[in-house]
Amino acid sequence: MRHARSLPLATLVGLTLTSSLMLSACAGVGGGSDQEPTTNGGGSGGSGGASTPSGALKIMGFSGGDEVASSRMNAFKAAYPDVDVTANKGDFDAQQFLTAVSSGNAPDVVYMDRKLIGTYAAQGAIEPMNTCVKNQHIDTSQYREAAMQQVTINGKVYGIPEFYTVSVNLINEKALRAAGLTDADIQTKDWDALKATTKRLFESDGSKLQRIGYDTHIPDAFPLWARANGVEIINKDGSPNLNDPKAVEALQFNMDMVRMQGGWSDYKAFRDSFDLFGEKNQFTKDQLVAFPIENWYVNVLLSSRKNGLQLGSTMFTDKKGQPISILGGNAWAIPKGAKNVAAACAFAKTMTDKQTWMKAAAARIATVKKDKSFFTGLFTANKPADEAIKAKYLKPTGDKGFDTAIENYYKTLDVAKPLPSSPVGSQIDNAWAAAVERALSGKMSAKDALDRAQQEAQGAFDKAPQNG
Repeated sequence: MRHARSLPLATLVGLTLTSSLMLSACAGVGGGSDQEPTTNGGGSGGSGGASTPSGALKIMGFSGGDEVASSRMNAFKAAYPDVDVTANKGDFDAQQFLTAVSSGNAPDVVYMDRKLIGTYAAQGAIEPMNTCVKNQHIDTSQYREAAMQQVTINGKVYGIPEFYTVSVNLINEKALRAAGLTDADIQTKDWDALKATTKRLFESDGSKLQRIGYDTHIPDAFPLWARANGVEIINKDGSPNLNDPKAVEALQFNMDMVRMQGGWSDYKAFRDSFDLFGEKNQFTKDQLVAFPIENWYVNVLLSSRKNGLQLGSTMFTDKKGQPISILGGNAWAIPKGAKNVAAACAFAKTMTDKQTWMKAAAARIATVKKDKSFFTGLFTANKPADEAIKAKYLKPTGDKGFDTAIENYYKTLDVAKPLPSSPVGSQIDNAWAAAVERALSGKMSAKDALDRAQQEAQGAFDKAPQNG
């Protein structure tokens, strides 16, 4: 099973868009700064829809098939029986999306990572949703402020936020205790101490890796380690800041952590062999002691308890000891050329509404009872929904390790921050990911790799159309 990560999206972002599409982003849809699409499908009554939507609704990027997804889809279908919903199979694909938009065959609503919103807003691939918000009476104050920051560009809303992902350290408690260590030793405040702990936990048989002590979750977590070292890899104006000395230091630390545990080639091959989603995963097989991972993973680990999993957890902090996390999660956006904007808007509202989330939580609880397991939370971007779900359904599990992990994730929700939005967010993402790979593989030093990445990303930023 592949090591879990948010893979960098294709560098084709923006390249398949036509020049007219890019120009429309700067001029405003329809030539006005606050215009929105007016194609609306059957009976929609204007952009965003003032009357009951009907007609066909095409969804892209939403492959969720669990009870949380299906219960919310059913809620929309029950509320809008005159809307014929079809969804393509598979997660969001940048090239597929951009091809559909540029060819005039755009879906009506698309499910994408919120960090992409700034890029696609600047490119004109998605439309502002202010009229949608107004006509559907969507109370944006219900969504966590940090999530709304990710989808709001120059005062315009370009997406409705859904889940809310944050990271903490999860620990193979059995291996940790066997080494004579405690949870307090798994910390990110003192990087030298973490290196010493990792050396103590790492195991190999000659050149053959047997156990990673602490996996920094590199390359994916590079922005998180840069933040832990006091720097953002994207400036507030959306420009790249990839070769800041503190970012270079963070990458060098990650390189050192990998080298002391076998080197990138063997390290990556060993890590890629983990059955991350299986009952016999890297914790139960004693292949890993600790790593930072998002909140969805604690639910994955439930089935591992029968294989002897003893879970531990600590907060991920900066060097001052303050808890931090890079905020993640997806959003519903309306592409340029959507034909049924009214239904798309109603769909985005319904899928993220408190009442719908409560139905999803009830569906999850039914599954939990069937599996004779316990509830680990949903972690949505809708704060009132989250609080209501937690109050009604989250109870002590009887497993101290899981209770601590769940508590740490909830504590992290209010301290998590997104990376600043950028019109070239995808290009920046690709640039630093390539740089980290080059550095880890020994092709370039940390500084040279990030200098090159900065030059590439800055070039893209200088040429990019600005939002709105």
